[in-house]
Amino acid sequence: MILSASQLVESVQGKKRSAREVVQESLEAIERADAAVGAFLSVDADGALARASEVDESIARGENPGRLAGLPVALKDNLCTIRGTTTCASAALANFRSPYNAHVVDRLEADGAIIIGKTNLDEFAMGSSTENSGRFPTRNPWNLDCVPGGSSGGSAAAVASGMVPVALGSETGGSVRQPASLCGVVGLKPTYGRVSRYGLVAFASSLDQIGPFGRTAEDVALLLNSIAGYDSRDSTSVNTAVPDYTASLDRPLNGMRVGVPGEYFGDGLDAQVKVSVEAAIDVLGSHGVELVEVHLPHMQYAVACYYILASAEASSNLARFDGGHYGRRSAEPGDIMNLYASSRGEGFGSEVKRRIMLGTHALSSGYHEAYYLKALKVRTLIMRDFDRAFDRVDVIASPAAPTPAFPIGEKTDDPLAMYLSDTYTLPASLAGICAVSVPCGFSSDGLPIGLQLMGPAFGEERLLSVAHQYQQLTEHHTKWPSPATAA
Repeated sequence: MILSASQLVESVQGKKRSAREVVQESLEAIERADAAVGAFLSVDADGALARASEVDESIARGENPGRLAGLPVALKDNLCTIRGTTTCASAALANFRSPYNAHVVDRLEADGAIIIGKTNLDEFAMGSSTENSGRFPTRNPWNLDCVPGGSSGGSAAAVASGMVPVALGSETGGSVRQPASLCGVVGLKPTYGRVSRYGLVAFASSLDQIGPFGRTAEDVALLLNSIAGYDSRDSTSVNTAVPDYTASLDRPLNGMRVGVPGEYFGDGLDAQVKVSVEAAIDVLGSHGVELVEVHLPHMQYAVACYYILASAEASSNLARFDGGHYGRRSAEPGDIMNLYASSRGEGFGSEVKRRIMLGTHALSSGYHEAYYLKALKVRTLIMRDFDRAFDRVDVIASPAAPTPAFPIGEKTDDPLAMYLSDTYTLPASLAGICAVSVPCGFSSDGLPIGLQLMGPAFGEERLLSVAHQYQQLTEHHTKWPSPATAA
């Protein structure tokens, strides 16, 4: 039996198992499964085992080892770590070594967690399939011919295949929830400002947020307890109290009001996804939840709005990778203009270049008001839609992704089709609210399907409670990929 994150921590704290044994098992699982899946860009076996020994020694001395004692955690490789490289799966940062840890890394290690390695992603987190990685594509453990979603596909696949119990990813427009849906795990996007972005390599600063993956809502809540909270080094971090997210997971569903937006169930939604998500909503409705129809009329503009705003911010944020300060530098720089052009041309992949050019155009003279400022106004309208809905309901339920996992290569030549993979996750990202994907079924081909639950700003406590209660009523999360693709 594969133990959950909370069970692993309890076994280490109770001296039933050593942290070193737990980490060794995770390393062996990676050795067995990752050649097929390709979830990891790097594995720090020596560092993880050394850290595990420190945890065991702390326990032997009778000290408090931390609330995540001995828990192996994988990190998306856009989170800075002092040990090893932080590459963002890009040639631009192929050998970059950060001089500091991301805030979340320090928090995890202070709580006794063991960083096991860095996972694959779409380059600079720009993509929905992890096919845009500058290294290699990650494969879905449920079907190796399919994508795991993105951009945090490596983290989702590592958890889905049992290589690690939990992992961290990052979200800009759905990069935790969408791969969680396609890989059959739980993935949470916290409220913007709930988790510090310090040490997260920036894509779009007004949207980026770090989020946890796990097999259960309880495991995600356990990880959120560690990483949530105020950090003065992040100017967008919100200084508000952090509840114990695991303490209220058993809160009854009775009296809860769950909104169902018709806009999420129209054209473009796969029929099997629709059936599974509606069945999941019916499960909630049959266990004390009041289902309420709500409307999010501006959702239809979310894709266009997002790709203007996110690309504009990416254009600004990635300007720093110029070959002069750090990152890839052209071997034949020539003059300063050629240094910039050649270093960026060699360092960035096609999708990153596409978004930089799109964003630069949207910010350029003559187009700034027509595109960027208009997109900001649409974003406000989307936020107001959610505000009105949450005046009536506690949580909103919808599909997390329009389809199950699709074959590798199917959408690589059609950027718009790829962008539409995030149709159902983008609105919550633009609004800055919290949202989670929970496994709710499988397609006829055996591919996972995710139920998305969205909550108001800083509503993670209630959101995770509903997700946990749903998992107590269903068994989708207890299923694993075949032994050929899982650890």
